[in-house]
This record gives sequence, C-alpha cells and structure tokens, in this order.
Amino acid sequence: MPVPYVSLTDDAPADMPRRAMVLAAGYGTRMQPLTDDRPKGLVDVGGRPLIDHVLDTLARGGIEEVVVNVHHHADRMRAHLEGRGSPGVVISDESDRLMDTGGGVKKALPLLGEDPFFVANCDVLWLDGPRRALHRLWQTWDDAAMDACLMMVRSIATIGYEGIGDFVLDPMGRARRRAEQWVSPLLYGGVSLMHPRLFADTPDEPFSLNLVFDRAAENERLFGMVHDGSWCHVGTPEAVEQVNEFLADWPYAVGGAIP
Repeated sequence: MPVPYVSLTDDAPADMPRRAMVLAAGYGTRMQPLTDDRPKGLVDVGGRPLIDHVLDTLARGGIEEVVVNVHHHADRMRAHLEGRGSPGVVISDESDRLMDTGGGVKKALPLLGEDPFFVANCDVLWLDGPRRALHRLWQTWDDAAMDACLMMVRSIATIGYEGIGDFVLDPMGRARRRAEQWVSPLLYGGVSLMHPRLFADTPDEPFSLNLVFDRAAENERLFGMVHDGSWCHVGTPEAVEQVNEFLADWPYAVGGAIP
C-alpha cells in the first residue's frame, strides 16, 4: 500500500474547474444490510458517513460546488446534505427514475456547465500523495486530446478491492480495457475529469459510464493518471470493516478525518 502523505501543495491551480459531481443514487445492493434503511453514501465509515469523506476531500482540493444525484432513500440524503456550506451542494433528483452512472451524469449536465468537471463515486476514499489527486488530474488534462481522464489505481495497492484490474495505459497515457484473459495492473479509481462533449449522442435512457469510456477509448480520447496516494473501495460490509481498521491505524486520520 502506498504511504499516505499529507499533501504538500494545497493550493488548487487558478484555472482548475471548481465543479464536481458525486454519484450517490445507487441502491447499494452489495452493501446490504447496511443500506436497508439508508443510501450507500450515508453508511458510516471511520465515524462519518461515506459521502462526507468524499465531499470534504473535494473541498480540500478546491471544489466549490458539487452536484449529488439521489434515488435510494433520497429524502435521507437530502436531509443530510441540507445547509452544507463547503462545498455547496446541488441535488440532481432521480427519485422517479434511476439513470445509472452515465445517464445520471448526463441528466446533471445543465447543472455542471459547459467546461470540464470532476466526477467521484460516493463509495471510494482516496488519500492524496505529495500532490492532490484533483490537481494532478487537471495538470494532466489536455483539452485538445482528451474527453475524459481517469484516476487509475494500482490494483495490488488497494483496500476493499478484490479483482484483476480493468485498464492499461500506453506510454502516452491513453487508456484501454485489458484483454479478456489478462490481469491488469490498474483499475479505475472512481474519480475522473470529464468534458460534457463525452456525452454527445448518448441515449436518454439509463446507461453506464462504461458506454462513454469505451467510445472515448476507441477514439483514443480516454486517458489515465496513476494515483500516488492510498485508495479504498467501500462496496461491501466486509470492506467497511477493512477500511475502518485502516483509518484507525493511520496516524493522520484522527476521528476519521482525512486531510
């Protein structure tokens, strides 16, 4: 596991986007019974709801406004987020129809604007290395060449993840799916920087982000940046226990706070 550092460069680049979206509308089926009476983002990890860890990390990275989509136990999530000041939160309501990850972002595009924006899953915790991951994503961004830049994580250096990776990067940083029989050293870490054009000509029906990722990869416009800090996936009750143990042992995570 990479050593979790306190970030040495807290100031966000002046031209970095200040909007993000947190995907928090799913049912959290794999987290049952913890999600029987609450959305996955309100499951307690390290003494705090998951989504608070994510929102606070975004705020420390310089994000000022976050769109959060809601569906499963939407009223509980709304009530939890009411009055939050930093970052400011805007709700994208999927109460009537769950749009999946890609459809959820597309539905929220009017709230996100015309410039690139960050997207984060509500069930990942990332601890920054020497530089904030958001800042590194923006410094990697090339608007002429990219439609999306994904934060990649080394598959052997994770907590709460059991799998064989999903992406490989070429020497230029372009991302593509691993071949069917291969084991990949990298996986998508649930944090990315996207341009709204990524969603051009996509269906109005629910669809996965994999649809637009695969299309961008085919056009050589999907890129990746390898994370240099620690990373946790909180997708099952067992993973909650693993992450709680990690945070309890981490010297900077006093009271569950992640700098």
